[in-house]
Amino acid sequence: MAKTQQERRADTRQRLLTAARDVIAERGVAGASVDALAEAADRTSGALYAQFGNKDGLLLALLDHWKKATANAIEADFEATSSIDERLRSLWANFINPPADGGDAWVLLEHELWLYAGRNPAAREQVAARYADAREDLGAGLAVPSEVATLLIALMIGLEMQRRLDPDAVDDEVALVGLRTLLRASGMDATQER
Repeated sequence: MAKTQQERRADTRQRLLTAARDVIAERGVAGASVDALAEAADRTSGALYAQFGNKDGLLLALLDHWKKATANAIEADFEATSSIDERLRSLWANFINPPADGGDAWVLLEHELWLYAGRNPAAREQVAARYADAREDLGAGLAVPSEVATLLIALMIGLEMQRRLDPDAVDDEVALVGLRTLLRASGMDATQER
């Protein structure tokens, strides 16, 4: 049975997202040309432009897919408990092992995106908006001020970077001690209910 135009577009979109995950994780954003991304997806560069506007649009769509899957998993866990400690446990577990297919590359690609935005003023605003959304969502989920959410995100990113290089240096309990300590320093008790 022949695919409809909508099915073909969806297939092309998925192929491009999968290719972006693999090529950018291997080569970085700068090393992944539009042509290389299209070729890896067995599509044309015109298909990439039609689907995402440009390479930045493709990268942001890929990261947004993983962010949404991770946020949904965290939200479900948060709804299942009112314990701050259990919420921190869920936050860390889903951050370090994202639930979406290919999610293991998510945080690495977030690092790539951050570097890219740091060097490319046109991308900076979009990336800053993504982090603002993450701070807002985390602040609401843990009932903490934006400043504390900012610190929690920064701590998790730093812990993840260290764990990626030396897994034995940052096990789950070390990460949770850090997150709990940050909450206590901000005046919250991680054992309390929300």
